[in-house]
Amino acid sequence: MSAALNVEDLRPGLLQGLHALGLALDDAQVQRLLRFMELLHKWNKVYNLTALRNPQEMLTHHMLDSLAAVQPLQRHLASLPAAQPVRHLDVGSGGGLPGVVFAICCPQLQVHCVDTVAKKAAFIQQVAASLQLPNLRGIHARVESLEEPYDIVSCRAFAALADFTTWSRAAMAPTGVWLAMKGKHPQEEIAALAPDQVQVFHVEPLQVPGLDAERCIVWMRPVAASSVA
Repeated sequence: MSAALNVEDLRPGLLQGLHALGLALDDAQVQRLLRFMELLHKWNKVYNLTALRNPQEMLTHHMLDSLAAVQPLQRHLASLPAAQPVRHLDVGSGGGLPGVVFAICCPQLQVHCVDTVAKKAAFIQQVAASLQLPNLRGIHARVESLEEPYDIVSCRAFAALADFTTWSRAAMAPTGVWLAMKGKHPQEEIAALAPDQVQVFHVEPLQVPGLDAERCIVWMRPVAASSVA
């Protein structure tokens, strides 16, 4: 395992990033984010969760990068009926980015993180127990095998949009949406999508504090069979 990380060293950068992103989290949520960083750093060599080893790089490239998608996600959640819990599937979640971050920042979400690597799914289960997150669950499976209806299906640096949407289609609720976190505007990937299967309804640029790189969310929804008949 890696040497112990003093998460208090990361607190100022995290708080500055949250302020820049306009995210108002309570003390318990901030502490959980820091504790998650500690677990990610501690178990990285055992579970091979990320190639990054430097804590400050993990903060900007992973934590703040994931947090940049929280406000757009919250806006989408605000547009949904409030009657029932929202089911969220994070595909190829690896070390839980962005799935764990979403579960911490949006407690109304039921977040399932699916990965084909058993030890990574086990790590998510460990995080859920350690951080006392009853709305978080790790699943060891191929996404193609999942058929539960999810309201939101997300990914971050997982696969091309056509593969992501095809593989996760069976897990999508009829009124669900895909949230794909990408680098620069993926015009070629969007052009490769089948227009009778997937509708891109918004490409939302993101600004990640401390990271000089293009980021965006590609929002998509499945095309209903009746609309293409």
